[in-house]
Amino acid sequence: MKPRIHTYVSDINFARLHEFAKRPGQSLCGVVDEALTQYLSGNKESEREAVIARRLDRLSRQFDRLEQKDTVLGETLALFIRYFLMVTPQLPAHHLDAARAKGEEQFEQFLEQLGRDLQSGTRSLQRAMNEATAEANDFFSEAELERLHQPAPKRPAEKEAGHA
Repeated sequence: MKPRIHTYVSDINFARLHEFAKRPGQSLCGVVDEALTQYLSGNKESEREAVIARRLDRLSRQFDRLEQKDTVLGETLALFIRYFLMVTPQLPAHHLDAARAKGEEQFEQFLEQLGRDLQSGTRSLQRAMNEATAEANDFFSEAELERLHQPAPKRPAEKEAGHA
């Protein structure tokens, strides 16, 4: 037989305890016993905090990557706008209507291409960023640099005579 205790709880906790105990497979004694076990064990809380901390760290790293990508997108757009404004000449007034019509047509083509790229999963900016950024294997290794500084090997005399 389990030891029995008598205790007093607030009306709010008593109501919450009864609501929780109404669930299938629960009883007042079972809920109180499990709550005491978790409260007194202490390590459950530290395990929960560790899980939450790991998740927050993962979310923080994801947020940092998103922030970095957002910065690249913003800078790319700013650079394009600056370039566009620098190279686009002012049009005479009598050419404005034709230019607007051509601009509308090109914008519609742009939207269609954007829709196709988004549906297919093609990422033009990511592809361009990959092409623009250098990786370690894009450069010469130390051994390759050393070989570049060595003199070329001598060719055999008969090969040189055959080419003359």
